[in-house]
Amino acid sequence: MADTDTGTTAAPAPVERRWSHLALVAVIAAGLLVIGGAAAVALGIGRAPTPTSDGADAGFARDMADHHLQGVEMANLALQRSADPEVRGLAFDISSTQTNQAGRMQGWLALWGLPQSGGEPMAWMTDADAGMTMDMGGSTAAGGMPGMATEQELAELRTLTGAAFDVRFLQLMIRHHGGALPMAKFAAEHADQAAVRSLARSIAFTQQAEANTMEEMIRARGGAPEPATHEQPG
Repeated sequence: MADTDTGTTAAPAPVERRWSHLALVAVIAAGLLVIGGAAAVALGIGRAPTPTSDGADAGFARDMADHHLQGVEMANLALQRSADPEVRGLAFDISSTQTNQAGRMQGWLALWGLPQSGGEPMAWMTDADAGMTMDMGGSTAAGGMPGMATEQELAELRTLTGAAFDVRFLQLMIRHHGGALPMAKFAAEHADQAAVRSLARSIAFTQQAEANTMEEMIRARGGAPEPATHEQPG
C-alpha cells in the first residue's frame, strides 16, 4: 500500500515542474522583449529623426504657436469685454486650450534646439496646400498667415461693446480657425513626429467643431460669418 501511495502522489511532480519552467521562460522572454524595445529606443531604431528647421514638424509648431497666440489674445479680450455667457464660455475654452497647445509646441522647438520664430510662414507646406488656406481662412495679416486679424481689426474690436463686440469677435474667430485648418490637416499627414501628427489632428477636429458652433452662435445674434476672400486687408 505504501508503494502504491508513493507512486500516485509522486507522479504529478514532474508536470508541475514543467509548467513552472514554462512560466519562467515566458517571464524571461517578456523581459527580454521589454529590454530589447528599450534598447531600440535608446539607439534610435524606429524613431523619427530630430526635426529640421524647414521641415513640417518645426514649421507647423512655429506657425501654429504664433497663430494660437493671436487666438488667445482675442479670446482674452472677449473674457474682458463680453457680457454674453455663451461667448465668454467659448472664449475661456479657446484661451485655455490654445495657451496649452502653444506652450507644448514651443517646448518641442526648444527640445529640438530650433528657433521659436523666423522663416517664411507656411514655407513647410506645398504650394497647393498653402493656397488652400486662402480659401478657408479669409484674409491674410501682415504676418503672412491666413485667418489672422490685422492690428487695425484688433484695434477696432477693442472699441466695441455689447452685441456688436460679440458678433465681430465671432467673425474674426471663425476666420481665424479657418486659416489654421489647412495647416493642421497638412501636418497631420506629413509630420514625422507622432506627437506632432496627433496634436495636429486634435487641432483640426476641435477647430472645425468650434467654427461650426460659432457660425450657429453668430446667426443667433443677427450676424453672419465673413465671406471668404483672397484679398489682404490694409
